[in-house]
Amino acid sequence: MAALACASRSCSADEGPAVFGVGCEPAFAIGQRALLLRAGTGNVLWDCVSYIDDELVATIKELGGISAIAISHPHYYGTMVEWSRAFGARVMVHSADRQWVSRGGKEVTFWGGDTHEIAPGMTLINAGVHFAGGTVLHWSAGPGRPAALFSGDIFQVVMDRRWVSFMYSYPNLIPERRSVVRRAVKLLAPYPFERIYGAWWGRIVETDGAKALRRSAERYLEYTSEQEPSTVPGKLAMPTVPVTPENAEPSGK
Repeated sequence: MAALACASRSCSADEGPAVFGVGCEPAFAIGQRALLLRAGTGNVLWDCVSYIDDELVATIKELGGISAIAISHPHYYGTMVEWSRAFGARVMVHSADRQWVSRGGKEVTFWGGDTHEIAPGMTLINAGVHFAGGTVLHWSAGPGRPAALFSGDIFQVVMDRRWVSFMYSYPNLIPERRSVVRRAVKLLAPYPFERIYGAWWGRIVETDGAKALRRSAERYLEYTSEQEPSTVPGKLAMPTVPVTPENAEPSGK
């Protein structure tokens, strides 16, 4: 941490209505950022970044501090204890990922089941994607801001911001199991939301978030099926190229 402090500084910026992004520069680890949800009943920090310094703590305290910290999955556990102690905030972790918590005692509160309300209008949902305890946070609409889903990389907002995708392992490029994706989408069905906030700066689905999740799941399930996929909205059909002597594969290959 000392070496990181010598080479880095905190950074922060608005990411949306009542949503404040927190990170460091230059980017560290995979360049992710955390999000401070500025609620009238108390701010909630969604996920944690590895870097925390006095300047960042002071900035967040000026914005009202942190009442609770909600973590999507174990890749954000590294400094959650430091964040908790800096603000006196409890850390909410799904019990299915308890085995990955190596630090913290009284700072960490484990919750179980499919959903858990941590504040008025804020609900943690165990999507189970990426990790068994993989969690997303739904924040219902309020004055001046639409309902939103905070997904980290449980639902990965891709480069085409109209879509998300689902992975079991990112380093090994292993897709998530189809049954897990179906369950996740079913759990989210009762919750309306316009925006989906991903794990990186600017990775945001800005409109029709609930529809984006459903159509992304439909596309994912179709293209991971053993059946030949049909043409899917958002993906161009590959043209049929006739076989000629010029493009035929060599015999014996």
